[in-house]
Amino acid sequence: MHESTFTLTAPDGTELASTRWSGSTDPRFIAQIAHGMGEHMARYARLAEALVGAGAVVYTHDHRGHGRTAGSPELHGNLGAGGWGGLVADLGVVSTHARSEHPDLPLVIIGHSMGSFALQRYLLDHSDRLDAAVLSGSTAVDIVAAGIDPTQEVDLSAFNAPFEPARTEYDWLSRDPDEVDAYVADPMCGFGLDAAGAASMIEGMDGVADPDRLRGIRSDLPILLLSGDGDPLAGGGQLITLVADRYREAGITEVSVHLYPEARHEVFNETNRDEITADLLSWLERVLPGK
Repeated sequence: MHESTFTLTAPDGTELASTRWSGSTDPRFIAQIAHGMGEHMARYARLAEALVGAGAVVYTHDHRGHGRTAGSPELHGNLGAGGWGGLVADLGVVSTHARSEHPDLPLVIIGHSMGSFALQRYLLDHSDRLDAAVLSGSTAVDIVAAGIDPTQEVDLSAFNAPFEPARTEYDWLSRDPDEVDAYVADPMCGFGLDAAGAASMIEGMDGVADPDRLRGIRSDLPILLLSGDGDPLAGGGQLITLVADRYREAGITEVSVHLYPEARHEVFNETNRDEITADLLSWLERVLPGK
């Protein structure tokens, strides 16, 4: 797998550190990955390798306030002047670049956790710009947001409460201790959005539970939800089912859910990650045009 790094410039001037992963043969589809809160794009190299092996060219970027886009640890969790709206719009910046390099290929966006929240919001206005959407480690954001104090920094370790007493503050991420330890040791992981970013996110997720707005998503867009029922954000699976039901009630005809027993938040870093990745690839093979 070949890796190349580059920078994209958003309309407000924010420079987005980006990566392209590609194989030795001509790709058959574009896969764009949007990572979660308190992490960075490099953590998705293993998933990218599987996608490339299935015929993808993969694009990803570090969100505002994350990874190399943030530029320094002091700016981790700071979305800047563009706020949540800028972060959501950045999905389109990356997609536009990917399409410019591969104009004839179908595009799937895979959003994990916060990246899936951004994708939920993006779909309300831009469902015509992609061919499939995957929501990993997602939730009904309107319900979870009720428990977030918008005047405080988001504390990711708070999601560990169901697993206490625990080995680390981040056992909620995966049953694989090696994956958890790698996360804990990574200086670009473990932080939440600052208070301004949290408030911007909560305010910026307007419409994701509004039936009228959801009906604006094109009805033939394939949507896949991948979650573990041990993920605190999933509400035992009920919140994932709720999101899926909202899409179906809005008239979207291809909505699939894979809920994995006992799996936790980072499904692509779980002990059964090979099964989950295989399910993703099988679904893409079925729904993407021209594959």
